[in-house]
This record gives sequence, C-alpha cells and structure tokens, in this order.
Amino acid sequence: MSETDTLPANGAGGGHQMNVRHALLGMGLMLILLGGFTAHEIQTVGGSVRVEDVSFAAADGRRLSALLYTPDGVSAQHKAPGILAIHGYINSRETQSGFAIEFARRGYVVLAMDQSGHGLSQPPALGNGFGGPDGLMYLRSLDSVDTDNIGLEGHSMGGWAVLAAAAAQPDGYRAMVLEGSAPGSFGAPAGTLTFPRNLAVVFSQFDEFSDLMWGVPTGADVTRSPKLKDMFGTLEPVVPGKVYGYLEYDSARVLHVPAVTHPGDHLSTAAIGAAVDWFATTLRGGTPQPARHQIWYWKELTTLVALAGMIMTIIGLGLTMLHWRAMRVLSVPTPSAAQPVRPGLSAAFTAVVPVLTYFPAFNIAQQFWPISANAPQQLTNGLMLWVVVNTLIATAAIGVLGRGSATLASVGIWPRGFHVGRMLAAAAAAVVLVGAAYATLLAIDTAFSADFRFWVVAFKKLAPWHVRPYFMYLMPMTLFFIVLGASLNQFIVGVGMRRACIRCILIPTNGFLALLALQYVPLLVGIPLPLGEPLLTILAIQFVVLLTIAGLLTAVFQRATGSVYLAAFINALLVTWSVVAGQATHYAL
Repeated sequence: MSETDTLPANGAGGGHQMNVRHALLGMGLMLILLGGFTAHEIQTVGGSVRVEDVSFAAADGRRLSALLYTPDGVSAQHKAPGILAIHGYINSRETQSGFAIEFARRGYVVLAMDQSGHGLSQPPALGNGFGGPDGLMYLRSLDSVDTDNIGLEGHSMGGWAVLAAAAAQPDGYRAMVLEGSAPGSFGAPAGTLTFPRNLAVVFSQFDEFSDLMWGVPTGADVTRSPKLKDMFGTLEPVVPGKVYGYLEYDSARVLHVPAVTHPGDHLSTAAIGAAVDWFATTLRGGTPQPARHQIWYWKELTTLVALAGMIMTIIGLGLTMLHWRAMRVLSVPTPSAAQPVRPGLSAAFTAVVPVLTYFPAFNIAQQFWPISANAPQQLTNGLMLWVVVNTLIATAAIGVLGRGSATLASVGIWPRGFHVGRMLAAAAAAVVLVGAAYATLLAIDTAFSADFRFWVVAFKKLAPWHVRPYFMYLMPMTLFFIVLGASLNQFIVGVGMRRACIRCILIPTNGFLALLALQYVPLLVGIPLPLGEPLLTILAIQFVVLLTIAGLLTAVFQRATGSVYLAAFINALLVTWSVVAGQATHYAL
C-alpha cells in the first residue's frame, strides 16, 4: 500500500495527519458556531427583532409552522403593520428570510410560514389553500398587529397561497406582492381589475415558469401577457414601474421585471426591494428605509459558512474516528488493480447516463407511482426511481467496462474479502458522524434559529412525519451511493488527495452542469428552456450541490478506508436527510 492510496492510521506522517484532522474538526465546529451566531445577529437585526418559532392550528386541526419576526417596541399598545410571507413549492419558511428580514427591519411584524406539507407544517401539501388562509387568520389574531394594515407576499406557489388567503378574507389585507407567481394558475383564484387589492407583480426576466404563470414564452414577455394586461386595465404592453389603477380604491397595480431567474428572486436585491417599496407605498406605519438598504444577503452567506462547517466537521471527526482502535478495522489497502482500463469511457458513462435518465425517471414516477404512507413525497418518489435505474445501469457498466481487470476488491466492494464486521463498523461510524451533524443543527437552531443552507439547498430539522419515509427512501439511496463509490474508486487510486477530490466531484456533476448550461444559456438570451421541464431543471441545481458534497466525502473516506462503505453510508444518510426534510409531503400521515 502506497502513501497515496490511504490516509495512514499511524507510522510516517501520522503527526501531520493528526494535525490535519484535528484542524478540520476544530475549524468545522468554529464555522458552525460563527455562522449560526452571525446569522442570528443579522436575522434579529442586532437584537432589535425577536424571531420566534411558532405553530398554530389550521381550520382542519393540523399544525402549521412559522417564524414570527417582531420588531422592538411593537406590542398590543403599539401595534405595527403585519406581513404574511409564504415560500414556493419544495421550499420552506427559511427561504423567505431575505424578505422577512427586510420587512422586519422596517417595523413590520412578519409571519414567514411553512406551507401545508412543507418543512414543519403537517401534511398533506397543496390542500386547504396551501395553508395561506390559516396563516392570515393567525397573523390577524396577534394583538401586536394592526389588522387594518396587512400585506401578503408569496413566491411561486406561495403566491397561490396568499391569493387563497385573500379570497377567503377579502377585507383581511390591504396589499399583495406576487413574486414569480400569478392568479388563475393551478387552482389559484383568478385576477381582475380589483382582485387582488393593491397588487405588485414581480416577475423576473428569466423566470422558468413564464408559460405556466402568465402564458408567455419567457419572463421578459410578461409585459405582453393578455392575463396581465386585463388585470392592469390596459390594451398596451404593461410598463414596468408604472402604477396602474388607484391606491384610494385598492385597485393599484405595478409590475417589476428584475433580471434574475425564478429561484433567483430569493437572491435578488431588486426583487426584494420591489416588495419593500410596495408595502412602504400601500401600508401605513413601520419605519421606512430606502429599499436599496438591505442586509439579508449576509445571513445567506453565514448559513453557507455553517453548512461548510458541517461538512468539515464530518470529515475531521470521521478521520479522527478512523484512528480509534475499534474503528481501525475499516482501513484496508486498496488493490493497485483498481486502475481503470478505459478511464475516459468509464467517466463519460458515469456522467452522461444519469442525466439521460433524469427527466424520464421523474416523469414516469409522477404518472405511475402513487403517493402512500411509505412513499409520501411525489418528487422524492421520482428521485428514488432515478436512483434505482442508475444503480442497476451502473452495476452492469462496472462489469462490462471493467471486464478482465475489475474485481469486487478492486472497486472497493470487498477489499480483502467480505467482512461483516467491517460493514457494521462503517454503518455505525456513519450514523455517529451524521448524528453529530444533526446534533449541531439542533443546537444552532435552538440557540440561533438558523440551519445549514444556501439558497435552495438546505439541511434542516426533520419533522416526526419525515421519519418513516426517511428510512424507506434511505435503502435505495444507500445502494446508489455504494455503486457510485465503486464507479469512482478507480479514479482515486494512486493520485494525490486534491486530484482525487476533483475527479470525484466533477465526474458525477459535469453531466448535470452540461444540462443546466443547455437549459439556461438559451434562457438568458431570451429563448425558452429548450427541453422544457422548469421544475426539474431547477431541482438539478440542488443535484449539483448534493453530488458535489457526496463526491468530496467519497474521495476523502474511500482513500482513508480503501472501501466504499463508510463514504456511501454517510452520503446516503446526508442526502436522504436533505431531500426528505426539504420536499413536500403529499400524503396525510
């Protein structure tokens, strides 16, 4: 065994390795603490806004979850305007933090809620107005809220939720902002010259859902949407920034078209600023500030720091555990025969086939795989079908492409023969490592009301109804990462750690990066998505990030142990956690 094959448990270089693993562990924990604390300081605006985790009963008795932002000085005696902010499909309340922070900084009480069946709100998803009517009723029940000055803001499907709230309580709000959304879509109430009241439409120039929302080929064409023109009372294209209708009659309308994508609304100072401006215009009270004065993006960056810290903690703790006497059974030499016979073909196969099966697997699952108590998440069911298909294809490919050289030992499946104790030790170590990561999440959530996230990728708390499907989805996910690890094992033998990491990250992700380029380059020059599938295209962004994390952990732990199991078990536990906690649960568990 050469020094490049594994990370030595003792002997030459042991002191340096100890320094590295301890440094990673210490740095990871420090980044988690620093990221969580700083996110809290930004979210609370230096302690001037109280952020509470609240839950309340819906009309049907199910519990809904939200973050409640209350500025200092607001009370039953000193009421403030209120804003209900609701995220889109397969997101959660934290996705709205950019909007919530900026609203709260300006003196508004903000209820950023999880839609039904999302995050910590009980399933099923999509029912009961997506939770919007119940959210508005709860906001209006707070004695600190001026019920004559309530705004509604929703992104994507969250727009349909606030439209449902407005339809249920026509006099329960004063103004609305639809971000990347539209009336009259997917069962949402249709818009008219007077409904919803005082409406701002923020629809981005490169929004992937332009056809679904406004019946136009691209977001830039929204100004010519017949549906939009009818709502704005004009026969001509709508002029962005021009106020149509009358504020005094609650019929005002305005359009903004920021130069971002649909999920990009959450990272856009222009999209968030448009909402801030509209509520400053339509709601009385609060402490107005220029819309361009924003701080939310620092919170986004600090939770990214915490996410990076979580990954570093897993690596540092994992490498430390491998030096424990009880865990040394995990580290074995990697046979030199693991070098690929056809590396280019093998890498291309690993990159291309998952992308070619991506859209078909999800669409087949949506049509033929009904939701159930064991498989209650529609998109996760599509992911599981994709996982199973690619596990079978990759298993066959390893045998065909590695014929004559590949063995179960050389691909890291059975190094030095089958060893039950080694597999059980790998499983136990993976549970400890991911359990430690989850414990740090619970700690920063309790202390700082923060989680591990950036944009649409997150590791957040699991709800009780997530536990059963988690273990059901975990089984195929584990097999997938075992086979993926076997496919990548040949590319990490005999090379330095940096090169091993680059290979394990790029080979699984470059196919999805090519797919995203194929879709977004035309969109950014004014052409609709060539392959359609806007939702799955956006979901592919999360695939790239999760596969990047998985590739890094594969390189580190397969080199450290000489087998696929520790990395595969960690990856399966982590990715299943992120997916199940972040997806919509459609079955009423």
